[in-house]
Amino acid sequence: MILGGIAAAGVWMFHRERNALDPAYIVQLTKEKSKTRMISLFIRRNQEEWAAVNVHQPLPLASTVKIIVAIAYAQQAAKGKIDPQQQVPFAELERFYVPKTDGGAHEAWMAQWTKENERDSVPLCEVAKGMIAYSSNANTEYLMNALGLPVINKVLESLTLSRHEPLYPIVSALFVPAQLMAEQGLSKEEALHAMKKMDITEYRQRALQIHQKWLDRPPIEKEKERTRNLLDREFQKVWSDRLPRSTTADYVSIMEKLNKKTFFDQQVHRCLDPVMEQLMKNPDHQKWLCHAGQKGGSTAFVLTMAMYATDKQNNQTELAFFADGLTPLEQAKLSRNINGFQLKLLTDPAFRTYVKKELACSG
Repeated sequence: MILGGIAAAGVWMFHRERNALDPAYIVQLTKEKSKTRMISLFIRRNQEEWAAVNVHQPLPLASTVKIIVAIAYAQQAAKGKIDPQQQVPFAELERFYVPKTDGGAHEAWMAQWTKENERDSVPLCEVAKGMIAYSSNANTEYLMNALGLPVINKVLESLTLSRHEPLYPIVSALFVPAQLMAEQGLSKEEALHAMKKMDITEYRQRALQIHQKWLDRPPIEKEKERTRNLLDREFQKVWSDRLPRSTTADYVSIMEKLNKKTFFDQQVHRCLDPVMEQLMKNPDHQKWLCHAGQKGGSTAFVLTMAMYATDKQNNQTELAFFADGLTPLEQAKLSRNINGFQLKLLTDPAFRTYVKKELACSG
């Protein structure tokens, strides 16, 4: 897996998972790695800070950045600039799909959609839902083109996010090493060296050029396969390190705006909530939650999560957790326990007290 959203994150966020063996692991790892500044956790409950660790430290977002694309989609739909019911041919999405780079997310979404609908196209609103619930990278790159990156990056200004880096086509960026090798006749080792030295502005521009080229001539399967074979762990690390970064302080501020439902007008929420709050389709969640939404993301080195929820007692919780530089074991243990951590945080007073005691003053 090169770029993996946490598959179906919006669907199974609050399931009582048997495999969530130790939700306290998130607390333990955060304390252990807090001084490295490679981990950040911010929890706010009923306007009170319950945990605040490195909340102003920018870290790679991975697929959690798709929240910004979802907001841009909803704003444009609310203004009538795009039609949520516009049919998008599967072929248009396929041009941005690179197999084996998203943990099977796009294929899982396609399988679910085609099982329920015998069509070769999908409404734009469902493209946005697939981006969040299944973390489809192809859907994300399609929406980047349909909405326009300037429109998407204006969301960062409107939300007054202090340390959020601009979005760019992160799947197209996977092809930058191959582009360098073809243009300059570099070996693999030379391309890796050039990538490490490359200015981030040039890197983003190259990714955008590749993205725009795909509009006229999408890569053929051989080109996709060649790129996948090139991307060993060292290239993946360079790519992961250059993903858009932000802070948990920024993302808790976004979660609070989505949770309170007063920052955006109701037209925006009518388009945004069905995308961000797909877990509320579950009757079990409806019994104890008024509304809730989340998005997670991961690479081989990164795991991120942002969440908001309001329960039936009107308790409001916002959370953002970002970690980078993870070992494979840390990555696996975080993936197993992050959802159990969120569930206990929302439902277990004793666990909340434990988290607050351990992390409220961690820095």
